[in-house]
Amino acid sequence: MTDKVLTSLKHLPNAAMDICETTGRTVMGFFAVVGRVAGFTGKALGHVVRPPWYPRLFLRQCLDIGYYSLPVVGLTALFTGMVLALQSYTGFTRFNAESAVAAVVVLSVTRELAPVLAGLMVAGRVGAAIAAEIGTMRVTEQIDALTTLSVNPFKYLIVPRVLAGTLMLPILVLIGDIIGVFGGYIVSIYTLGFSPGSYLTQTWDILEYMDVVSGLWKAAAFGFIVTLMGCYHGFNSGRGAQGVGAATTYAVVSASILILMSNFILTKVFFS
Repeated sequence: MTDKVLTSLKHLPNAAMDICETTGRTVMGFFAVVGRVAGFTGKALGHVVRPPWYPRLFLRQCLDIGYYSLPVVGLTALFTGMVLALQSYTGFTRFNAESAVAAVVVLSVTRELAPVLAGLMVAGRVGAAIAAEIGTMRVTEQIDALTTLSVNPFKYLIVPRVLAGTLMLPILVLIGDIIGVFGGYIVSIYTLGFSPGSYLTQTWDILEYMDVVSGLWKAAAFGFIVTLMGCYHGFNSGRGAQGVGAATTYAVVSASILILMSNFILTKVFFS
């Protein structure tokens, strides 16, 4: 049977063989990357629960990831809430359902828009910075110097960043929820002519505990993804400035794609 298969394969056109070879190489390469990322993730999580820890580095990363990302996340949430209120009102006026604007704004912001947009913004700002910083350390052999000094690079470089990203992004999203809903409130009251008391009452009545909590859990997952991708691509950066630049690009792109994929999965888990 095997000989017959091999004989039939020999008669395939060379173009078809090339396509099969390229497809197989691509699939194997994809699974190889998945395996490396999974191994890196498991190693990072293993070091999280084992001492020594570096609290000063952790607090420094909390400041860099959380506090310095607040203006970007806040402005994104503010204008997202304002645009969402305008677009919802424009669409709902066709069905005489203008009163649903408050519900759409608060649910869209807390469930989806705040965590996803905050994750993408932080991926562009923090993920790129982490990949560039660790990639530069790899190129200049500073990571090798840490190993020589008996300092575990995962403990010193990876764990503080992953922990800080996982803990700080939910805080950013919670603040973004408030700012985004406030942006919708401003447009609804001062542009669309809604009653302030009625708008706030509708917002409070429609909002449930799970709407906010689901967004915060998503934010924690997104923060983990962003910092992990930044650390992974920086840690495995190629040599030279070109390698660091490629690592930075890969970190942002991979984090953004994984955020959108995991957002669908988490939404299915929370609301299916």
